Parts: sequence; C-alpha cells; structure tokens
Amino acid sequence: MCSRTMPCIYHRLSAFESGNTESIMKEAIVKGTQILLLLSLVVFGNVLAQDNYDVIIAGGKIIDGSGNPWYEADVGIIGERVTAIGNLGADSATTLIDATGLIVAPGFIDPHTHAIRGIFDVPTAESALLQGVTTLTEGNDGSSPFPIDEHYQAIIEKQISPNWAVFVGQGTIRSIVIGSDDRDATPAEMQRMQDMVAQAMEQGALGISTGLFYVPGSFTPTSEVIALSKVAAAYDGIYISHMREEAAQLIDSVEETIRIGVEANIPVQITHHKVIGKENYGASVDSLRLVDEARARGIDVTIDQYPYTASQTGIVALIPQWAQEGGNERLLERIASPETRGTVKAAIVDKILYDRGGGNPENVVISRNPRDRSMEGKNLAELTIEAGMSPTPENAADVVMDIVTAGGATAVYHAIGPEDVDRIMRHPATAIGSDGPLSVFGVGAPHPRQYGTFARVLGHFVRERGVITLEDAVRKMSSLTAQRLGIRDRGLLAENYYADIAVFDADEVIDMATFEEPHQYAVGMKYVLVNGQIVVEDGQHTGRRPGKILYGPGYTGPSN
Repeated sequence: MCSRTMPCIYHRLSAFESGNTESIMKEAIVKGTQILLLLSLVVFGNVLAQDNYDVIIAGGKIIDGSGNPWYEADVGIIGERVTAIGNLGADSATTLIDATGLIVAPGFIDPHTHAIRGIFDVPTAESALLQGVTTLTEGNDGSSPFPIDEHYQAIIEKQISPNWAVFVGQGTIRSIVIGSDDRDATPAEMQRMQDMVAQAMEQGALGISTGLFYVPGSFTPTSEVIALSKVAAAYDGIYISHMREEAAQLIDSVEETIRIGVEANIPVQITHHKVIGKENYGASVDSLRLVDEARARGIDVTIDQYPYTASQTGIVALIPQWAQEGGNERLLERIASPETRGTVKAAIVDKILYDRGGGNPENVVISRNPRDRSMEGKNLAELTIEAGMSPTPENAADVVMDIVTAGGATAVYHAIGPEDVDRIMRHPATAIGSDGPLSVFGVGAPHPRQYGTFARVLGHFVRERGVITLEDAVRKMSSLTAQRLGIRDRGLLAENYYADIAVFDADEVIDMATFEEPHQYAVGMKYVLVNGQIVVEDGQHTGRRPGKILYGPGYTGPSN
C-alpha cells in the first residue's frame, strides 16, 4: 500500500505475506532484531488496509464541476466510486497519484458525437480520452443505431474505454417507416414511429434527436416532430436538435425548436449552435435572446457548441434537400438530367456564396473520400483547377456534382462567425460538445475537433484568451451536460459519484490538431480515470477498457 507518509514496501513484505515465512526466519536468524521491525510493519500495514483506498489522487486543485472556485484536497476512490474528498494524508492506497500543481476535475461528457464511426475500430478512443472525455454520446442529428438494445450489446461485447450512451434518431425512424419521400406520415405510420420511439426509450435511449437539415428530417413537419417528442417526454427523455437552418433562417429554426419543447413538454437542446454565412454573422445576439426569453417563461432550453469556425458534414450539404428527395438514385437522375441539373447547380452556387461555402470555394475542404484519397485535404478551388477550370463558384458547383455522382465525400466548411463562437460560449446555458466521430489515427483529413475540442476550450478559450473561466469551462464540460442528459452520479467530483476523473495541467493543456495537420493528440491531460480505473497515465493511454453503457431514464431492462 502507498501513502504520502508511508512509501510502498511490497518488495520487502511479499515473501512474508505470501506465506513464505522460511525466508524471513532465515533472515531473522542472520539479522536478529530486523525481523521484529518487519513484523511490526506488516501488522501496521494490515491495520491500515482496513481503511485502504484503491486510488488516492493527492494534493490537487479540485474543480468539482459545479462552477464553484477551486480548492485543494485529496480524492479517495474505492472500486468505481469516489468515497472521500478531503485531507487523506494519513491514509493509504494501492495507487497514489501525485496531483500537486494539477487540476482534478470530473471527467468530461460529450453530448454530441458521431463516435459510432470509429468506436469499433478504436475502442480505446484515444482521441477522446486524451482530452479528458470519459463519456461519449451517439445518435445525434437524427441518425442513430436501431434497435438500441442490439447496438448496446455490440458495445458491451467490444469493451470500450469511455462510457457510452445514445439518442434515438428521428431521421432513422422515418427512414425505416417512410423512406426519403417528401410527404406526411399516415396515421398508421405515425403510430409505428411512436411505438419505435417508445421501444428505444425503454431500451435505454437518452431521448430523441433530429437532423431537420438532413433528408429525411428536412421533410418532416413540425407536428410530426412534436408527436414523436411527446413519446420521449413520457419517459423523461430530452429533445436534441440539429435545427433546419443555421444560416439565413437561423432565427426561424430556433423558434421552431423552442415551440417543439413547449408543445411536447420536453427539455430541449439546440445542438452545435452556430451562425453560418458571413451575411449572417452576429445573429447569435438574437438567437441567444430567444433562448433567454424562453427560459424566463419557464421553457427548459439549453445549447451545446464546438469551439471552431468551421463545420464538417457530407458534401451533399451543398445540394438542396428537394433534389435529394426519393434517395440517392433520384438525386443522381436530377444531376444528370438537362432539365434539372441547372436548377441544382444554381442552388449549390448559392450555398457556396451565402451559406456553408463562406463566399468562396476555397472554404470547402474535402476531409474524407474513400473512393479518391487524392482529394483529401484539398479545397474546391484546387479541385476545380485540377479539373481544368477556373475556380469560380459556378465551376466548383460542377465539381460538387461530380463528387456526388462518384459516391460522395465529407467536407470541412470554413463559414462560422468567430464572434458568434465567443458569444455562444459565454452563455450560461451552453455546454461543450465535439460533433465528431472517433479518429482512426492517420486516416483522412478530418476536422480537428475530433482530437481537440475540450483541450481547445481549456487552452485557447480559457488560458490564452480568457473568454470564460476555468471553473465555468469545466462546468460546461461536465455537470451541465450530465444534468441535461439525465446522467446520474456523474458530472461532478463528489463523494459517492462514479470516479470519472480528469487530471490535467492548466498551464499546459492545449489542442495540437489543426486543419492542416489534424492527426495530433491533445497534450496536458496527465491522468484520466473511468469508473475508477486509470485509462490515461502520464499522458499515455493504458489500454484499459472499463467503459459502461449509461442507460436513459426510461430504461426497463436489466442493468449491465
């Protein structure tokens, strides 16, 4: 056992404790009274073992996740839970972590990921754990696994390092029942979709997510979203939404989201809140005003965001939704048709100029294209030149349609207002989330948020720029999200809570990933514990996989 007052003596006592008394007796004959000292140490050690901790994190600055100022204390852990916080200098532990000069905080909870893309390839989830993230959520933007219980079983069998929870995706359910048609649901279809939401909630979903920007969510009337959200509300779930628009129609979309919360009587989260398109920069003043006014009326609406001025999604984000109606085959027919190609092209040009293109094809960078890896890391202007054309928005639109025809790609879009990022981050109802998959190291040219979101907030926005305080940053990464998602006994560093803990150097922590060189792990995270087990030690992943499924409030099955 180890403590600050008594170092480890296992190497001297192992023979005695294992029953090999003969070697100790021989030593006693030779060395006389030294055996008495050893025996006294064993007795003393056995007494201490009655109050032993598995882990003590000693001497750190505690930021408990509540937003309160830091204080110095030790943290004692037995099994999966924190059992003591205070002065534990006279106590012992199997493992002692010296946190002198370091911050000890609750592990971070990411409310918006697409980590299903990667978790089965990298179940150790280094890109998340090395930022201090101990819980990942999947099923955002209206797209989720289904059935939920089969997915959870696959995660359990895989054994992963972080904790895991999912939302049920409205778009997934609509795709199963209706497909990608632009029409209202029939009464029978509506009943089936409601039954599917109920099934997902009983199997442990946190709530329901929508991606009303994406097909088929974009074809869903508000009344249908409300009807499905009422089902999730009956199980105490939440509604988390990628709204219909984040550019020119941002304010209309915020109003719709708040309306859904009111009429479905469900807590609402505006996810990855941002302002897209230069002409719209500054609109967060009004969007946040709507949130404040709603909360003042007693409407439970909150926000999450990622700390970057670029988004990432499929290249089809530049294609108008009407052109995607009926599925990919119909889309390709419209692109190929002389009657409709020009209309599709005009819509793409508009999006390049006034929406996700940020006014210039240079702002759209291909991040992943498994069918043509040579495109990865190149922007639309470069690809247009390679195609033998000048890099105008019109020519770039032709390149976009060629990429879609060839099978599609994922792109990074540099078109988010930086002042809006700061303003949204300062809002007290804003949590932090990555909106990223898990990276397979070295594959593609992904958005750096996959490697850097939480470290970037701590390093760039807190330490370097002072946009928010360190205590508030930790709150936005832990307790705020735990409360919003209904995750119990996590998100605070408190006695009897699960020992999901991040220990980091506040003067060192920073994101290293850039848009040019994204495959770089964050630095400054010294130790990370998940359910009491050390998953990151001295800044390196230990290979342990103690992650658990975190079931939603409506879960009716047996606990794992």
